Amino acid sequence: MTKEIKNNDPYKLAGVDIEAGNSLVDKIKADVGATQGSNVLGNIGGFAGLFKLDGSIKNPTLVACTDGVGTKVALAQENNKLENIGQDLVAMCVNDLVTCGAKPLFFLDYFAASKLDVDHAALIIKSIANACKDSRCALLGGETAEMPGHYVGNNFDLAGFSVGIVNEQKIIDGTAITAGDYLIGIESSGPHSNGYSLIRKIISESNAPIDEINKIIDLVLKPTHLYPNLIENLMNNLEINGMAHITGGGITENIPRIVPDNLCVNINKDSWEMPEVFKWLQSQGNISDSDMLRIFNCGIGMVLIMNDSAKDQVIENIKHQGYAAYHIGVIKEKDSVTPLSYI
Repeated sequence: MTKEIKNNDPYKLAGVDIEAGNSLVDKIKADVGATQGSNVLGNIGGFAGLFKLDGSIKNPTLVACTDGVGTKVALAQENNKLENIGQDLVAMCVNDLVTCGAKPLFFLDYFAASKLDVDHAALIIKSIANACKDSRCALLGGETAEMPGHYVGNNFDLAGFSVGIVNEQKIIDGTAITAGDYLIGIESSGPHSNGYSLIRKIISESNAPIDEINKIIDLVLKPTHLYPNLIENLMNNLEINGMAHITGGGITENIPRIVPDNLCVNINKDSWEMPEVFKWLQSQGNISDSDMLRIFNCGIGMVLIMNDSAKDQVIENIKHQGYAAYHIGVIKEKDSVTPLSYI
């Protein structure tokens, strides 16, 4: 007969603390609950999240996005600045989602770590919940996993999943874009969540004074702007023919994704000033202009494509909502194989 071993949890000895997971659920209940309205059925702790569509959207079409934060997570962890990383996670998903004209409905997160630090995890999920509230979507559920032996040391990673809804007849897919349309660039808060493997390398190899390095770290860890409310307000008053969220691939690769094959994009690089954080990265990393525009957003986080007659009105509308905006380019008939060029 096997002798019972008291106070000796075999799963905990293997590196997984079930009680820590239960403690985390208790810590985050209020934050998660604050994001949920009458469309959410059931409570946190079930096996699945339930969301009831209310019929407010005609010809409803569901839109889904998933993304992560990349190695910005590592930089935030190295500098013990985890309080905003959850907003990055939400933003990378919902900012993609709204480019087709959709309204975010709900969000789910996946948090995986070598060892669950309840306080750190609760801080991150609080940031996720706040970003969901700001984006007017419910934090419907999530998953927390301890995986000792897979993640090393105190490492963790995040993934997010967002679902939205749009009237099928009002989907913005770029087909309405025509020659002569103007491009309106909306400011970013910084690099958002792209290019951080290079950013970390540049920072680690820089000989700049420590005060300067710390300032740059604060700038690159600014949370990604949340654009859903801004975009929804614009769509209520103006016709938008296309949108591009400037993520991995920078300005160079993201805008052509929404433009019809018979058209091309001309971008005026002098139409906005590249923020200081990007100038520092370019100088310290000895990066060419073309690579900067292909890797980073360079100060433009979202691009709208619309008719010439609306460009001044939309810029004023965006500024009124607290964001800087610029007329950065124009759509032209394609006269070469190059989908995007700079002037």
